[in-house]
Amino acid sequence: MGEDKCRPNVHTYTVMIDSLCKEAKIETARALLDEMTDRGIVPSVVTYNALVGGYCKSGRTKDALRIVNLMESSECKPDAWTYAMLINGLCNDNRIEDAEAMMNEAIKKHLVPNVVTYTNLIDGYCKLGKVDDAFRVKDFMQLNGCKPDVWVYTSLITGLLKKDRLEDAKEILNEIVANGLVPNVVTYTSLIDGYCKRGRVDGALEIFDLMDSKGCQPNAWTYNDLIYGFCQVRKVNKAMVLLTRMLRSGFSPNVITFTALIQGQCKEGYIDGAFRLLEMMEANELVPDHHTYSVLIDALCKAGRNEEAWSLFNNLPTKGIRANRVMYTNLIDGFCKAGNVNFARNLLEKMISDDCLPDSYTYSALIHGFCKEKLLQEALLLLDDMTKKGIEPTPVTYTTLIDKMLKEGNEDDAKRILDKMGLSGYKPNTFTYTVFIHAYCSDGRIEEAEKVMAEMEKEGVLLDLVTYSIFIDGCGNMGQLDRAFSALKHMMDSSCEPNYWTYSILLKHLLKKNNADSVFVDTSGMWNVLELETVLKLLEEMVKHGCTPNVVTYYSLISGFCKGGRLKETRMLLSHMKERGLSPNEEIYALVITCCCNMKLYTEAISLISDMTEFGYQPRLESYKHLVLGLCDEGDSKKAKSVFCDLLEREYNYDEVAWKILIDGLLRKGHVDVCSELLFVMEDRGCCPSPQTYAMVAKESPEALNGLVGELEGPFKNLAETEPSVLVTQDV
Repeated sequence: MGEDKCRPNVHTYTVMIDSLCKEAKIETARALLDEMTDRGIVPSVVTYNALVGGYCKSGRTKDALRIVNLMESSECKPDAWTYAMLINGLCNDNRIEDAEAMMNEAIKKHLVPNVVTYTNLIDGYCKLGKVDDAFRVKDFMQLNGCKPDVWVYTSLITGLLKKDRLEDAKEILNEIVANGLVPNVVTYTSLIDGYCKRGRVDGALEIFDLMDSKGCQPNAWTYNDLIYGFCQVRKVNKAMVLLTRMLRSGFSPNVITFTALIQGQCKEGYIDGAFRLLEMMEANELVPDHHTYSVLIDALCKAGRNEEAWSLFNNLPTKGIRANRVMYTNLIDGFCKAGNVNFARNLLEKMISDDCLPDSYTYSALIHGFCKEKLLQEALLLLDDMTKKGIEPTPVTYTTLIDKMLKEGNEDDAKRILDKMGLSGYKPNTFTYTVFIHAYCSDGRIEEAEKVMAEMEKEGVLLDLVTYSIFIDGCGNMGQLDRAFSALKHMMDSSCEPNYWTYSILLKHLLKKNNADSVFVDTSGMWNVLELETVLKLLEEMVKHGCTPNVVTYYSLISGFCKGGRLKETRMLLSHMKERGLSPNEEIYALVITCCCNMKLYTEAISLISDMTEFGYQPRLESYKHLVLGLCDEGDSKKAKSVFCDLLEREYNYDEVAWKILIDGLLRKGHVDVCSELLFVMEDRGCCPSPQTYAMVAKESPEALNGLVGELEGPFKNLAETEPSVLVTQDV
C-alpha cells in the first residue's frame, strides 16, 4: 500500500483513524495522524473529528482540545460537529460553563449549534442540578430557531425531579404533547421513577396508564421502578401483579426486582412469602446479593425470629456472601430487643474479629440494649469505647442514654448528655425532644412539656405522631381534656394524622372522665368493654374542638372494635361514617371482612367483598384467605370454591394466591382435597402458578398435586402465558 502505485490518501487514513477510535485504540489513531502529515497528506475536518470524538468518548477532553488546536494551526476550521463533540465531552467532565462558552464561540464563528449540541448542554446543567440554567439554554435554543426535541424535554424532566419539582416535571410532559412531540419510554419512566421515589404511586400509575394508552411499551426499568414504589408504600400485592405483567411483556426480573419484592413482603410481615421469592429467584439462576440477605435478616430480627436470622447469617459463607456491617447491626439489634445483650455483645466482638468495623448504628443498638436491661453504666462505658475508637455517636445514641436517665429520674445527668450532644455538633431532633416531653408528662409537668413543643416548632423540628400522642396522654392524665383536644387539633392542622393509639388514648380518658370508677391504666383491654356512646362522644368532642373526623379517624376506631370482636358496634360506626358522607376505604373493608370471618358470618363477608369491588377496590388476598378457609372449616367447600372462582376473575399474582390461600391456608389446616380441587380450577382457567410454587405445594403435601397436569419446566413459563387484565388503580 505504501508503494507509489497504491498510496493511501486522506480518505484511507480517515477511515482507519475512525475505526481505531471506535475500538478505543486512540494512541494508534493519533500515531496515524502524525504519519499522514509526515507523508504530506493534509487531514480533513472529518479526520480531525474522528480523533476529537475518540478522545471525548474516552473521557480525555483535554486531548480532544489539543487536537482542535492542532487543526486550527493547520488552517482546518472546526465545524459544528467538532464543537458538538467538545461540548458533550466538557459536559461529561462537569465543565458546563466551559461547554456553554464553547457553544458561544461556535455561534460567533457562524456555526449553528444543532439540537444534539443544545441537548448535551441542557442535560449537563440538569445533571448538576442547575435546572434554571438548563431552561435558559432551552429558551436561547428556541430563540435561535432550533426546536427542542423529546430528549431535551426528557433531560429537563430529569433535572426538575432532581430538584424535587414533581409537578413542574409533569407539566413538561404536557408541553411535549402540546408541541406535537411523542414522549418515549425514557420520558415516561423518568416521571414514573420520580413519583415512586416520593411515595406517590397513584401518580406513577396514571403515567403508566397514559403511556399504555399512547402505545408506548414499558421497559424493564419501568416495571422495576413501579414494583419498588409499590413495595415502599406497603402495597406489595400490587407489586406482585406488576411482576406478572412484567413477565408477560417478555422482561425477566433481576436481582433488584426480587430484592424489592422481598423487602415489600417483609414490610407487610409476610416473611414466608419473602423466602418463597428467594426460592424462585435462586431457581431461575439469579444470585441474591448482600442487600437481599440483609433485608431478610432484618425482617427476621424485627419479627423476633432471631434464631432463624442467626442460622441464615451462619449459612452466608456457603452462598459466597461475606457478612457486612448492616447484617451484624441488625442481628445485634434483634438480640438486644429480645433481652439477650450478652449474645449481642459477643456478636460485636465477632464482628470486629472478622474485620468488619462497627459504626455508630451498631453501637447505638447495643447501647439501647443495655439501657433496656437497666445496665446504664455498661451503656456509658460503651459510649466511651466508641468515641475512643473514633466512632462518632449519633443523636440517636445520645438520646437513648438521655431517655434512660430521665426514666431513672436523673434529669441533671440527662441534660449533661444533652450538652455533650450539642458540643459534638448535633442539635436535638424529634426523638430527643420527645423523650423530654414524655418525662415531663409522666411527672405531670404539662406546662414544661408544652414549652418543649413550642421550642421544637421554633427550631423547625417536626412534631410527630409519638410526640403529640404522648402529650395528649399527659394532658388526659391530668384531667385536662380540653387541652388534649386542642393538641389533637394542632396535630391534625399540621398534617400529622392521629392513629389507633392516639384515639385509644383519648377514649381512655373520656371513659375515665365519664366513669369515675374506671381503673384503666392502658388501652389493652379497653375495646372489649368500651361503649359505642363513648366513641360517639369522642367524635362529638372532636367536632366541638374543630377536629373534623376523617376516614383515618373511623379506620382507627373501627380497628379497635374489630380487634375486640365487636361487630355490632362496628356496623353502627360504619353507618355513622356514611351519614357524614365518608366512604369506607380498602383498609376498613379488610378489617370488617376479617371480623365477619372471625365471627363466622361468611355471607356478610361475601357481601362486603361485593361492596368494595363496586367501589373499585381490590379485595386483599388475606380477606379471601379468611373467607375460603372459614367456609371450608364449616364444611361448605362448594361456597369456598365459588368465592375462589370470584377471586380468579380479578388480577392477582397467582403464585401469591397459591401461597396465601392454598399453602398457608388450606394445606396448613388439612384441607388437602379442597386445595387439590382449587389447583384444578386454576389450571382450567389458565391461572397457573409458577413451577416453583407447584414444588412448594408438593413439599407441603404431595397428595395435593395428584392428577394435576401443570407444566413444571422453564423459568416463569406459566406466568408468562397467562392473559393480562387491567390493574386496579383506585385508592392505591
